[in-house]
Amino acid sequence: MVKLVVGGALIFFSSITFAVETSLKGILDVHAYHVNNTSDAYSYLKGDYGKFRFDTGTGFALAQLGIRYELEWQNNFSATIVGNAFADRGNNEIGITEAFVRYKGLPSQNGWRFQSKLGVFYPSISLENVATAWSTPYTLTSSSLNNWIGEELRHTGVNFSIEKLGKASKSSHSFSADLSLFQNNDTAGTMLTWHGWTMGSRQALLHEKLVVQDFPARDNLLAEQAAKSDPFIEIDHRWGAHIATSWRIENKLKLNLGYYDNMAEEGLVEHGQYTWATDFIHAGLKYKLTKQWELISQYMKGDTAMKSLTGIDVVKAEYDNMFLMMRYQRLAHHVAMRFEHFNVDDQDETIGDNNNENGNGVTLSYRYQLSKKQFILSEFNWLRSERPSRSYELQPVDLVERQYQLAYRLYF
Repeated sequence: MVKLVVGGALIFFSSITFAVETSLKGILDVHAYHVNNTSDAYSYLKGDYGKFRFDTGTGFALAQLGIRYELEWQNNFSATIVGNAFADRGNNEIGITEAFVRYKGLPSQNGWRFQSKLGVFYPSISLENVATAWSTPYTLTSSSLNNWIGEELRHTGVNFSIEKLGKASKSSHSFSADLSLFQNNDTAGTMLTWHGWTMGSRQALLHEKLVVQDFPARDNLLAEQAAKSDPFIEIDHRWGAHIATSWRIENKLKLNLGYYDNMAEEGLVEHGQYTWATDFIHAGLKYKLTKQWELISQYMKGDTAMKSLTGIDVVKAEYDNMFLMMRYQRLAHHVAMRFEHFNVDDQDETIGDNNNENGNGVTLSYRYQLSKKQFILSEFNWLRSERPSRSYELQPVDLVERQYQLAYRLYF
């Protein structure tokens, strides 16, 4: 679908006698890191229970090489494709993360503006990942809430958005609402349930499959589950929906509210991929306290469930997550401190698949601006989580993990 949407749009618009402008933006992020924990667990990306992107130990990584290429026509249409590459010990991938066509109308005299998208794109949720190629400019790692979005959520479909710009009526208040109808998210919730909340900077690529953790139920009731989960597969041919609203007061306050439901039909399986019925509410707040201080916070609460072919609740869980970030910027210096809490409540009776989890995390990040587009960053992450499923691998249920990073970042 991605190739058809973007390729078809390029052919169609190229045949119209409108002038076209091109733009290329990117991010290069190189990290040195050190991770330690009390169990020497490998990263969740390798199918273990470590909560960080990187394995225990010291190393260097291409944390992100992201490129956003855009074609923009004078008739308010544009086509965008975003690619990302990641490389660290045993985990090297390159591919596409977004590809869509967009129409962005001009505001009316009363300040009303209509926009729409068609293709593959991120849901309008994150208040952290707002820079090039869905990177976060504030820290080296995304919160666990947004890390899950980058791993399992993508809209493949259409988005309609309407906005009321306050400046047209000399008001400081602006409002927007958007509706997305999507497919290819039938397995959303799989990784959140089976490896729990994680903290990192790794987005799933559209072609990528994710390693599922090992646990006893995979030898019994879940024997048909594939060894890797496909986060962007379509099984039931139903459309999911996401509604998001926003209220802004100039550049001082932004408040977001939304609801996501993949509308999956439970009890279906295709090539080892089960349908998961997943929904959640989300809220976000960005508030500029002073010229130097800003508060950013997000909250999410939802549930996910997967049934067997006979209709038995194999997996059923409720989850919630919240983070609070304070950031301070003065001249070339930027400091961010983030606190987060997360939870998964296992509500099924499947033996050998305990998905309960409770955890807290703290991040302290410092950024120094070398030039307009170059930065040096350092960061410390502390994360404590209680997860009974670690006992299946003879690892401690209560685990404390620490991560230290030093990075060079270039926006181009």
